[in-house]
Amino acid sequence: MKVQVLYSGGKDSSLAAILLEPFFDVELVTCTFGLENTWENAKEAAHEIGFPFKLVRLDPAILDEGIDEMLKFGYPRHGISLVHRRALETVAVLGEAKHIADGTRRDDRAPKLSMGEIRSLEDRHDIRYIRPLAGYGRHAIEDLIAEHLEIIEGDTSAVPKADYETEIRSSMKTRLGVETYDRIFPPEHTQSRVLRRYSS
Repeated sequence: MKVQVLYSGGKDSSLAAILLEPFFDVELVTCTFGLENTWENAKEAAHEIGFPFKLVRLDPAILDEGIDEMLKFGYPRHGISLVHRRALETVAVLGEAKHIADGTRRDDRAPKLSMGEIRSLEDRHDIRYIRPLAGYGRHAIEDLIAEHLEIIEGDTSAVPKADYETEIRSSMKTRLGVETYDRIFPPEHTQSRVLRRYSS
C-alpha cells in the first residue's frame, strides 16, 4: 500500500515516514506555493533518508487564506492549521494514494486537525488520514529521533527548511512589513532539518 507523507525535511515528518515504512510504500510530498525554492531542502533530505520525493504546488489563494486567519486572530496557529488542512486536501484530490499522513505530534497546537475535520477530509476524498506521531509525547519522539536521525536545529531564519510556513513568513514580511510580521510570529521559533538517517 502506498502512503504519501507531507514532508518538510524536518525531524517530525522524517520520523513519521520511518514509522510507516514497515507497513507502506512511503512517498514524501512537499507542498509549495512556488514563491521560493526551499522545497529543494526537502528533496535533499528525502534522498538522505531513502524515500522517493514528490513536489505539489498549492493554490496561492490558500496562502492568502492562511495570512488572513493569522491577521484575524493575531497569531499564526489558526492560519498554519488552515494551510495544513488545505495541503492535505490538495494531495488527496490528486488521488495518487489512499493513505495520506503527516508528522503532527500528540502535543502540537498547530498544525492540528479536529476530529470533525479529519472525518470530513476522509469522507469527502475517500482517503485514510494517518498521524504516526499522535500517540507519542515530546520526550519519546526525541528518543526515537536520536536513535534514527542526524539533525540540525536552530532558529527558523538559520535552518534551511521546506515547509510552507517558510513561504508564509516570507510573504507576510514582504507584503505587510516587518512590524506586522513581528506582531504575528513569535521572536524565537526552533526548526529542524534532517541531515541523514542512521543505518539500522
